[in-house]
Amino acid sequence: MCARLPRRYAAGVHPGTVDGVTRIFATAGSLREGSFNWRLLRRAEEIAPEGIEFDTFTGLADIPFFSQDLEGEATPAAVLDMRARIAAADALLVATPEYNGGMPGVLKNALDWASRPAGASPVKGKPAAVIGASPGGRGAVRGQQNARDVLAAIGANVLDEELSAGRFHELPSEDGTPRDTDLDVRIESHLRRLAVLAGVSIEGLAQSAEYSIACQRLADARA
Repeated sequence: MCARLPRRYAAGVHPGTVDGVTRIFATAGSLREGSFNWRLLRRAEEIAPEGIEFDTFTGLADIPFFSQDLEGEATPAAVLDMRARIAAADALLVATPEYNGGMPGVLKNALDWASRPAGASPVKGKPAAVIGASPGGRGAVRGQQNARDVLAAIGANVLDEELSAGRFHELPSEDGTPRDTDLDVRIESHLRRLAVLAGVSIEGLAQSAEYSIACQRLADARA
């Protein structure tokens, strides 16, 4: 399936980075020890192509409920840390469960904080992708869609496709980490597409970039 790239990428204009490395701010929307989505995210970090680096944020539990009373000089340290790390990253990767048809409240709360300050959010214009795991067969597809919608609403440049790892507990694993060839291929492809959105040219990405841009041109021609 083709990634939907913004028209500026189809035109061949890429923002790029200074050293050609894609730095990904990554987090999972679960506080549960042994979370499927944390396992999925860690597997993504393990098999990331050379030239992609993860900055994994594990502090969602330290972020209080959003309140304008806590903005400005009262902004919590955990929020300032998260914002600074998002700002320093080239892209975002979120792994989310599905709770009652949407993403968990702890993740939505973090995104609300990340959307501030108004007009100066570190998320604005940042390439972002979503993945998800679940014990059911659908792989948190509605939770992923909800997360993509919110990321788009706060200004992220969202990869408009999902990566679903359904029946996660049935996958071959080692120490709780999935060891599934098909899943690994899909994870790597997702990461490469995210790097394309970030406009980073690293070894092994050029062909993927050309493929995605060609797909976008084909989609535009058919529209």
